[in-house]
Formats: sequence, C-alpha cells, structure tokens
Amino acid sequence: MNFLTRLKILPRWIIAFIDALILFQCALFGYLVRFNFELALIEQNDAVAGSFTFTVGGLLVMQNTRSYEGIVRHTGFRDGSNIFKTIVINFILFLFLNFFHGNFLNDRFLLPTSVLIIASLSALFMLIFYRLLVKELFVYIKNGFIQRELKNGIIFGAGEAGIIAQEAIKRDSKSMFNTVAFFDDDPKKEGKNIDGKRIYKGLGDLEKLVTQFEITDLIIAVRDLSVQRKNQIIDECLRLKVTVSIVPPVDQWINGGLTAGAIREVKIEDLLSREQILLDNPRIHEDLIGKVVLVTGAAGSIGSELCRQISHYDPKLLIMLDIAESALYDVEQEFREVHSFCPIKIVLGDVRNKKKMKEVFKNFKPQIVFHAAAYKHVPMMENYPEEAIHSNVIGTKILSDLSVLSQVEKFVLVSTDKAVNPTNVMGASKRAAEMYVQALNEYLETNHKKFHTKFITTRFGNVLGSNGSVIPLFKKQIFNGGPITVTHPEITRYFMTIPEACQLVLEAGVMGEGGEIYVFDMGEPIKILDLAKKMIQLSGKKLEEDIKIVFTGLREGEKLFEELLNDFETVKITHHPKIKIAQVAPASYHKIDGQIELFLDLIHKNSENELVGHLKVIVPEYISNQSRFEVLDRLN
Repeated sequence: MNFLTRLKILPRWIIAFIDALILFQCALFGYLVRFNFELALIEQNDAVAGSFTFTVGGLLVMQNTRSYEGIVRHTGFRDGSNIFKTIVINFILFLFLNFFHGNFLNDRFLLPTSVLIIASLSALFMLIFYRLLVKELFVYIKNGFIQRELKNGIIFGAGEAGIIAQEAIKRDSKSMFNTVAFFDDDPKKEGKNIDGKRIYKGLGDLEKLVTQFEITDLIIAVRDLSVQRKNQIIDECLRLKVTVSIVPPVDQWINGGLTAGAIREVKIEDLLSREQILLDNPRIHEDLIGKVVLVTGAAGSIGSELCRQISHYDPKLLIMLDIAESALYDVEQEFREVHSFCPIKIVLGDVRNKKKMKEVFKNFKPQIVFHAAAYKHVPMMENYPEEAIHSNVIGTKILSDLSVLSQVEKFVLVSTDKAVNPTNVMGASKRAAEMYVQALNEYLETNHKKFHTKFITTRFGNVLGSNGSVIPLFKKQIFNGGPITVTHPEITRYFMTIPEACQLVLEAGVMGEGGEIYVFDMGEPIKILDLAKKMIQLSGKKLEEDIKIVFTGLREGEKLFEELLNDFETVKITHHPKIKIAQVAPASYHKIDGQIELFLDLIHKNSENELVGHLKVIVPEYISNQSRFEVLDRLN
C-alpha cells in the first residue's frame, strides 16, 4: 500500500480510458437488463457494436466537456456536474442519431431507447461513484495506514465553512485532527449528520462529549460569528481545557482553497469586546487619487499601516517621513516588493527640524498630510517631558504652520484617548497639539474664508499589536515563561486593531470639514488582568502553574481608566453610528500660539518643572497621577 501514498496525479488519457471502459460496460449492462439476460436476443441486437458506438459517442462528448481532466482524488461538485453534462449531451446525441438512423438509413435504431436510458443512468452513477470511491480510498490510505496518535476534536459550524474545513482536514495527510462531531447554533441542523458525524445544537453537550471522547480541540468554522458568541465559545473551551482554533476569513483562502494548515490558533485580537468596525467610503478614493500625500511617523505601526491603506487609493506620490532609520528602511523594502504599484518617496527627517520640514514641503508640495509622528510611551515621556513637548507639541505646530503656508488641503492629526483628562506629560502634550490645530482651523475659517487648510483630529484608544502595546509585551513574557507583569488588578483600556485605527484616520480625512475631533464608539473597556489570563490560557499554559501574574503598581503618569471625552465635551453623531465628533470650544489662536512659542525658551532653560508647569497652564485639566509632577498641582 505504500506505493499508493506516493502515487502522483494520473495522466488524463488513463482517466479517459477508465471512463470509456465504464461507458462500454454500462451499455452492455443496458442490453443485458433490456433483454432479460437472454444471450440470443442480445447477440441478435448487436450489443457489442451498440455498446462500442455508445462509448465512442461518450468519448467525443468528453472532448467538449473535459470531464476527464479533474483530479479524481479531489473530486467535487464541479466534476460531478461535468459528468452529468457529458451523459445528458450523449443521451440527446443518441436520441437524434436513433431518429435519423431509424427513419432515413435503416429501420433499426443504433441503440434501443430503453438500452440508452439504462446505459446513461448507470454510467452517470458509476462515473461519479468510482471517483468518490477513489477519493475516499486515498483519504483512508493516507490517514488509515499511517500510525499516529490522532486528536479528537469538534468543528463548531455545520454550514459551508464547516464542511470545507472538514474536507481540508481529511485531505491533509499531516493533519492530526479527528472530527468526532459538529456543533451549530441553528436548531434546524440538530440531530442531522455531516460525513457521518452528528450535529449538536449550541454548546450544551460540549462538556459531555469532552469527557466521553477525550476531546482536545475545537475549530470555529462560522463565517459571520459575532464577537460575543465567539467569546462564549472560547470561554467554555478554556474552562474545559480544550484548545481552540479558527478558520480564517474566506478572502484569505478562497483563491487557493482552504488547507488544514491555514486553520490557525485563536489570537487575542479575535476577542475584542465589540464587533470590528469596518468602513468603506468611496470618497476616500476620490479624495486621495492623484494627490501628493505626506505621512509622518511612516515607519511606526500606525503610520506604516496608513501608508499601506493609502497606497490602494492611487495617490500621485506617497511621501513616507520618519526619524527612525532602520524601521523606515524596512518599510521601504516592503513597499518596493509588495506595494511597488504606488510611487513613494522616503524621507529620513525629524518633524522638530523646521528647516528640514520646509524643504520637504517646498520640494514635494503635499496636498494632504497625515501626522502620525509622536512620542507616545507614557513612562518614558514622564522621564523626558522636554522630548514629549518638543515632538508632540512643537513638531505639530511646525507641520501645521507649514501646511497653511503650502496651501495643503487637509491636515489630519493622529491623537490618543490619553489626551482626555490627561494624567501624564504624553497625554497632555497630545491635548495641547489638539488645541493648537483646532484653534488654527477656527482662525483660518474666520479670516480666510475663501480657501484654507482644514485641520482634523482623530482620537482613539490602545492599538492591538502596535509598538509598545501590552499585547506584544505579554506574548514575549509568555514565550519566556513569565511572569506577566500587570500594573494594577483594576486597570482597564479601550482597544482597537491597527487597520481599524487607520480606517478612522482616512475616514476622518474624508468627512472632516475642519476643526473636528473624531472619536470611535469603542464598546466596553477591557480589563488588562482578564486579557493577561486569557492570553495565558490561549497559549496552552496554566495560570500560576506555568505562568504567574505579578502586579507592579501604576507607573508614573498612568491612570486606571482611560476616557474618550472629558467632562466639558459632548458628542455629535455622524453618518456612521460608530464615529462621533467631540464638541469642545476651541482655544484662542493668538493665545495658544504664544503659549507654545514660549516652550522654545523653556526647553533651552532646561527646567522640567517650568516646562510641565507651563503645559498645565495650557491644558488646565491636566492633573498628574503617580508622578513627581504632582507637586505642581498642589502649588496651584
């Protein structure tokens, strides 16, 4: 049997020859049945000649339908339909030949009609049956004769995706998954069978089957499963110590077909506490096509994804600016290889360098600016407040002013929820940047009504998988055997994916008329401790036994709960139910312009208390927490 496991795809002529033999035998069978197995009558009606004629006709039709081209061990619906088409056309052909032959050439039909019907029906059955038999034989040989320890598992989803997943598992000789049953939420499917496996409703029988069959794995194979239901399934599996995998979205495997190897483990990104927000605004293409677009911070997680998404909207030129040399080089190589259709210009530069930024605007004349460059790590910026202010505030002012002078159409500032009621330097610096661009926009609207740059702000929470995010940190700590460090048992954060965040930025650029601060309805905040526990379980480790969780205490400037709006802000709805506009009265442009200019003098004085104290004057809601700068609040 080993030679069968190594058997390659058979040549087409062999398949055609086998099909011809089956057609011939089915025609003979038709004669035998029609004449009650009486050999004299069968000989009298030229059964051999008639069967040969039926076979030749079938082969000629096959040349047109190409039914012999399918790979037998991968027979599917399309192959069956081709065989059906072959038999039907052949049947019609012989009806016509019988009519012509019987009425004009001879008084006898080429093939008795009853023989033709029996031969066609039996040929249809045998041609499909032998293909399915070979298909199952290959699965049995590949899986049955290989001595290995299989894992009993369940597929959740008895629809099309579940059936495809089962077929992919059966085809893969390396798969260790043995499907015991299917589960589905559709009550109409309960009690029925797929491939001989029973379908159970919901999760009610999961615990019983886990005990009865020693279930170790469950595959989620439902295309449009809600996040809430997915969480319920995963939580139950984690409770029962069952490993969970998931069939990826159809667009990731439809061209090449699903393989068992494509079925991946559940990622923490799959477990957002809300449905993923998807935006599809055709105006984005209208706004970006043929435009020169500048993205600052282009080597970062948000900036690089922004560039990837922008590249698909046919910009005239995409300028990718960043100060991080190595990261920018990596992004450049990616774009040269994967996004070569998009014209790009790589600029190594610092947004704080006014002279260099002037050169960029003069040489490339950007029409749209996405400003994602910023220092964002809270503890780091608490230690170096001058860097946060210089980059996040002064850098934003430099780019904003140059955008006005260069008649940029739109300037989109990427901000953060840490700018709301900030408790740290980083958040306060981003709030000051928000205030400046909003005040500048109002000033331009009032004094330059004909044309002016439109300034728009986007504000969102923590981004899953971004540089500095808690998810990559936890993954690294789990890989190293722990412990996982959590600052506080009650700390919570809002989360979104990198593509979601970048969609918001692009959508804001399209929707914005100037002066708006866009925020997402990000659902319920996620408890970081729960996130850590779930990540440990999903990694196959045991909490406390394999991986411990250690509480390290809140870091400088850190707060327990993030907010998307402060006490003075209200929201206005937009065309999208998940996107809101924070309504806040803009500051006086002349006042905040002078206040930010004063930072330049304070930076040179090298007094961090004066710097942070002045930042608190600009952002009066900034109250330090777990920070040495709390003394400044007491002095006020």
